[in-house]
Amino acid sequence: MAKSLVEMCAEIVAAQAGHTRLTSEEIGDSLRQVFWTLQDVQRTGQETEVEESVSRDPQSSIQRNQVICLECGKSFKLLSNRHLALHNLTPREYKQKHGIRMTQALSARTLSQRRRKLAKELGMGKQLAEWRAERKHRPAG
Repeated sequence: MAKSLVEMCAEIVAAQAGHTRLTSEEIGDSLRQVFWTLQDVQRTGQETEVEESVSRDPQSSIQRNQVICLECGKSFKLLSNRHLALHNLTPREYKQKHGIRMTQALSARTLSQRRRKLAKELGMGKQLAEWRAERKHRPAG
């Protein structure tokens, strides 16, 4: 069973007090600060259990309505080239680093489904096939 925030908070502060001499006032302040921090982490949906499961299986960072960046832990609808550049990575390098298939889109599943549906409605697959065929038969020059 998962520990409560109060239990986690008490363990953290007890460990801290075991290494550093704290007054009762400092212990009280520390308990409040750690508890508020744990509440914030819980509210943002980035609980320790979620982060551990993502680190074990990077594929699980790509979820239905969000993608969790494995570099900074923030969630997005899409991991853009611009965001990955902040981590000095290209999409290819990011996928290689975290063991994600090269064919996997770095976007939330709902966004990928919406794009796929739109592409089919617009006949983009047929257009691409025609363009490739035309390009193949064009003389090099």
